[in-house]
Amino acid sequence: MIDKLSWIAVYPELVLLVMACVIALADLYVKSPRRTLTYALTLLTLGAVAVMEASTALGGQVFYGFGNMVVVDPMGSWLKCFSSVALMVTIVYGRPYAADRDMLRGGEFFTLSLFALLGMFVMISGHNFLVLYMGLELMTLCSYALVALRRDDAQATEAAMKYFVLGALASGFLLYGLSMLYGATGSLNINEVFNAIASRQVKHQVLVFGLVFIVAGLAFKLGAVPFHMWLPDVYQGAPTAVTLVIGGAPQLAAFAMTIRLLVEGLLPLAIDWQQMLALMAIGSLLIGNLAAIAQTNLKRMLAFSTISQMGFLLLGLLAGVVNGNQLNTESAYGAAMFYALTYVLTTLAAFGIVLLLARAGHESEEIADLSGLNQRSPLYAGVMAMSMFSLAGLPPLVGFYAKLGVLQALISSGRTSYLVLAVFAVLMSLIGAFYYLRIIKVMYFDAPHPHNAQPIDAPADARIVLAINGALILALGIAPGGLMTLCAQSINSIVNSLGV
Repeated sequence: MIDKLSWIAVYPELVLLVMACVIALADLYVKSPRRTLTYALTLLTLGAVAVMEASTALGGQVFYGFGNMVVVDPMGSWLKCFSSVALMVTIVYGRPYAADRDMLRGGEFFTLSLFALLGMFVMISGHNFLVLYMGLELMTLCSYALVALRRDDAQATEAAMKYFVLGALASGFLLYGLSMLYGATGSLNINEVFNAIASRQVKHQVLVFGLVFIVAGLAFKLGAVPFHMWLPDVYQGAPTAVTLVIGGAPQLAAFAMTIRLLVEGLLPLAIDWQQMLALMAIGSLLIGNLAAIAQTNLKRMLAFSTISQMGFLLLGLLAGVVNGNQLNTESAYGAAMFYALTYVLTTLAAFGIVLLLARAGHESEEIADLSGLNQRSPLYAGVMAMSMFSLAGLPPLVGFYAKLGVLQALISSGRTSYLVLAVFAVLMSLIGAFYYLRIIKVMYFDAPHPHNAQPIDAPADARIVLAINGALILALGIAPGGLMTLCAQSINSIVNSLGV
């Protein structure tokens, strides 16, 4: 008999599932080529789910459902809320682009996005190895279909095949690692795995063997080196609206899954997985920043930028435990969560500009396509400039405080090696500033190309959301304290539940 608390734990997921099915059926009767009813119902569903998750998060409760397979806590609720908002913004930006490219012949763009979000919700709240894996597969299978949505586009089909093959390989890594931990500890429940490892009754070599495969699977989902190979090709090859679907909200789900597995389940093995994260962080910062300099395609440049940004995120994750001392967990993991949220916020604005500049027959995804943008639209140029400055980590934008939080966590750990990592990260940020500032130079100082001379025409809802998005990048940079506190308190609830 399933108790009432279990149903409460998955109430938002049930609402999302039912509405996704209703929208899929309702879309059969929609005649509008721009899918106006489907679009409105999708935004309503996402807004309602976001409000539900925010109210749950504000309650601050931590409880479990379905025999501890699902957990509801502030971190999970806030990440689900922000994921819903991120997908809502993505759909507002992506609808005109999708309509111009005949991607709205049916409602698949909307329904697949909703089912992908359902997979993210399961990933975020899963507290059992199989539940986490089920959520991951639901999200990735929907993502594969979305990338291949333009069936007549050879580039999109090629990107979908690459994504599918490499994604299946990474899922196999993760599943193999989870099976090794299950064999060693005798449980699929994350709390029980934590207790079994903490008891030191399990062979350390077996645990580390499984851990290597788990970290490899997680690194693929985050897009960290050396498991980054899919990211530039998929970002460039996928339709830009889909690129934003897979490059926005899923990063929050991947972050949540990393916290669930490495912190809630495998914190006693921190000294082992921190070494792996350190190497991946160094590689991501180095390769991401250096490779981005050579790119002329804006989507590909942003893909390598994502790789370098994930390097910073990993630095926050590895600074939580120092020589078995867990006093730094709240500030370090809180800084990493803040970084993930602000990265997604900035990415939405950057790709939003790419989407809104595109028109029928022209993708507008080369860096040269931004030339003279300030003369055509000061609003678009201003929002893109703030996005680039934020990604580069310049004050007073939110990206500066995200990087500062991670660097403070590294320095406050007191370890010389982490201090060296912090210095290395700053040097890599200086290199990264080059390709971000190049975008500013092209927009403000280059003359517009003749084929870019026509006025920019975007729907009112997309322009309003873009303006709000840009304003948030600035506002959260000027007053970051509220979001930083929220992230720290969310992580604190997890640390307290572990009893460390």
